[in-house]
Amino acid sequence: MDIKAYLKLIRPKQWIKNFFVMVPLFFGGELFNLKSLIAGAIAFLAYSFAASSIYCYNDIHDVDDDRRHPAKCHRPVASGSVSILRAYILMVLMILLSMGCIVFLPENNLETGGVILFYWLLNLAYCVRLKRYAIVDVCIVAFGFVLRLFAGGFASDIVLSKWIVLMTFLITLFMSFAKRRDDVLRMEETGEAPRHNTIRYNLTFINQAITITASVTLVCYIMYTVSPDVIENFHTDYLYLTSVFVLLGLLRYIQLAVVDEESGDPTKIILKDHFTQLVVFAWLVSFMIIIYVFKR
Repeated sequence: MDIKAYLKLIRPKQWIKNFFVMVPLFFGGELFNLKSLIAGAIAFLAYSFAASSIYCYNDIHDVDDDRRHPAKCHRPVASGSVSILRAYILMVLMILLSMGCIVFLPENNLETGGVILFYWLLNLAYCVRLKRYAIVDVCIVAFGFVLRLFAGGFASDIVLSKWIVLMTFLITLFMSFAKRRDDVLRMEETGEAPRHNTIRYNLTFINQAITITASVTLVCYIMYTVSPDVIENFHTDYLYLTSVFVLLGLLRYIQLAVVDEESGDPTKIILKDHFTQLVVFAWLVSFMIIIYVFKR
């Protein structure tokens, strides 16, 4: 058994995206509450196993297309290192593990499990059909991150701010459009569309979509930091200062997308781009200092 091939199929590196389930703890000021932290960790594992199940199905469904793709042909199912039958077995195992994790949540098991199951079904539909439709595809990707937020909120019993929900949708929609920009560039260079819906995008549309979503994300974040309920909840009115780092992060991502043309995988950017890492770290530290140290 080729363990590396199976690990490659379930894509554990992509689990970094599922840290969004911990966002409610951070913005809810419950990051150092052990009970909430354990609930968040369980939700993270449950969501990660569900996402891995989807990766398995995606590779099974797209196996013929992947075999013709210069990079995706090396995926375990496309290359034959994992058979389709075993990929199906792994897919079922992953979703069973996901639902199994939900049992260990201290509360709101049904709500959290329901959100994750809805994410799983939605993404099955995405793999089969919905990803063929331009705009719908990026909206579903962004909505998947909103569902991560809801899963984390239910698991840790934290009520989500409407601003956090909006920001999550907008910033992940922004990154999804940036990712599609690379597809459009590739289509213009090779004459072949990397995805079925790439022909429904062009650079003018993508650039405007990136600009709009980045602008609205920044405005939404500023509105969040100055909203009365947030000031009352965190006992500080200095959170607006962290908007600087959000602006820097958005500008850096646009620079990578438009100037360097390297926005293909947000996970790789977060793991490799030192400027982005520095901005995220500075935002995180400044936010935590303001809400945990300098509160009134």
